[in-house]
Amino acid sequence: MSSLKGLGVFGMGVWLGLLGCGKPAGALEDPETPTPADAKAFVDGVDAELKRLWIAQELASWDYSTDIRPETEAKSASSEEAVMGFLTKSILESTAYSKVEGLDAETSRKLHLLKTATSLPAPDDAAKRKELAEIVSKLGGMYGTGKACDETGNCRDLGDLEKVLSDAASQGGSYDTQLEAWEAWRTVSPPMKGKYMRFVELANEGAGDIGFGNVGEMWRSGYDMEPAALEMETDRLWQQVKPLYEALHCHVRAKLVERYGTEKVNPGGMIPAHLTGNMWSQSWENLYPMLEPYPGQPSLDITKALQEKEFDELKMVKTAEGFFTSLGLDPLPETFWERSMFKKPEGKEVVCHASAWDPNFNDDLRIKMCIRVTMEDFVTIHHELGHNYYYHYYYTQPALFQQGAHDGFHEGVGDTLALSITPAYLNKIGLMEAVSDSPESVINKQMLDALSKIAFMPFGRMIDQWRWDVFSGQITPDNYNQGWWDLRAKYQGISPPGDRKTGFFDPGAKYHIPGNTPYLRYFLAHILQFQFHKSLCEVSGHEGPLHECSIYGSTAAGDRLRNMLALGASQPWPDALDAITGQRTMDADPMVEYFTPLMNYLEKQNSGRSCGWTDNP
Repeated sequence: MSSLKGLGVFGMGVWLGLLGCGKPAGALEDPETPTPADAKAFVDGVDAELKRLWIAQELASWDYSTDIRPETEAKSASSEEAVMGFLTKSILESTAYSKVEGLDAETSRKLHLLKTATSLPAPDDAAKRKELAEIVSKLGGMYGTGKACDETGNCRDLGDLEKVLSDAASQGGSYDTQLEAWEAWRTVSPPMKGKYMRFVELANEGAGDIGFGNVGEMWRSGYDMEPAALEMETDRLWQQVKPLYEALHCHVRAKLVERYGTEKVNPGGMIPAHLTGNMWSQSWENLYPMLEPYPGQPSLDITKALQEKEFDELKMVKTAEGFFTSLGLDPLPETFWERSMFKKPEGKEVVCHASAWDPNFNDDLRIKMCIRVTMEDFVTIHHELGHNYYYHYYYTQPALFQQGAHDGFHEGVGDTLALSITPAYLNKIGLMEAVSDSPESVINKQMLDALSKIAFMPFGRMIDQWRWDVFSGQITPDNYNQGWWDLRAKYQGISPPGDRKTGFFDPGAKYHIPGNTPYLRYFLAHILQFQFHKSLCEVSGHEGPLHECSIYGSTAAGDRLRNMLALGASQPWPDALDAITGQRTMDADPMVEYFTPLMNYLEKQNSGRSCGWTDNP
């Protein structure tokens, strides 16, 4: 993910930075009859002020994320309060200009982006704005410093508990050990519920002040289409990939039944949430040893190779940079290597969740990550650098255009490049000795990929559905947890291990909820990455199945990618999509095409099985 600039360490609620209050430059004293020139002066003034204040906010957020202390938290909260005030006033004043006839395209685009510039709209009341800012910072801190402690005083953080789940899943650990770790992390989130309830109240009031029915409606308005049309588009894309997910779910469930028995896993029901090897059941790759279709094939996990070749954090990142420069893209600036956080500092509390940054809005590229020498983190680094290269190619745009064409584009770019980490690419850079193109090795790799990407799709779809329903009041505070698990049942076929209806706030155990980071972007990114990948593979001259393509070394693919990145948000997203793919509609067919070999395998494996599940938890 990227930083507050676009994606937010404490959510897209500070997406345009946390800015200072004051009258926007260029604002009219009495804008009753504004002219196109007045509108341009207003929005250009806002844009300039945004950039100046955005820089200060990003630097404060960087300090907080890399050194969580009361002092850095207070500074972050103060910045958050400032941006809320500035944006509230600017958005309210912008309504006088947005309907002016004869606006030039750039001014019109900036006014549109200004209205949807924040996912955390604040009330037009200084005291409430301050309260909301403090809640947002506090929730982020509660998650970042969260620990589960037992009666002896032994405390474990998220990383410790995630390791229990991943090790147990990959090595066949006990049902109860996984259950204990899963439940332990969810002791961190119940204290967040009261703050989150108040957060919803205040944010909805802020959305109302600027003309939206609620925060969810505001979020859905940021995609160059009507909110209702976005929901329909999301459902259409989900239906395209749903058969592939259901086939994977059916096969994984059958294997879990074999491991744990029918008393623990219902052969025709949902998968218990704690048995997937992931704290949130959003990716299942830690189950791969149990699911490996054809044991004995060359290993696809390069973790051992990385360690044997004595890779450290810096060499991991340098290698990933080499992928981008092979496309003819620029090297990373020297300041990147000086200012990034590649590993957890001694004696400091930090947010280890990987993110990419340009806090000074002048090509000050950085990543923040507690890197482990593993294949998973090797892939993540490629993803984060994708964000950095997006920043690099649009940083000369006006501040309001310094973002992805829509938020799914930013995540999609990083993931697109990661798709080219194929066995052939790994062989070229010396991390895989033999490259097998046998049907068995192909299915093995596709299974590993699907456990990450296909398993994620319904999770990516349901997170914001929960929040849309919370913001609209369809899910009330008394039913926060029940609504959460109802949606997980409907989309994922995942069930909680036991009764979670009362006394819990399981949504808060997922970073993006207390962090107020909209999540639909990740769902859309998973669609777009395959659409981008197919187009870049075609222009690179690749012939053969899509899953075999790596664009490593293709300057033609790099040229097409650069052209799209440089647009930022200066044009509606269909224009940016057209620049890279020649299409103007998002399409999940390339994802389905990519996984054709696996789907054929799953259909054979599931023959005679009863697939599907009831969505009544």
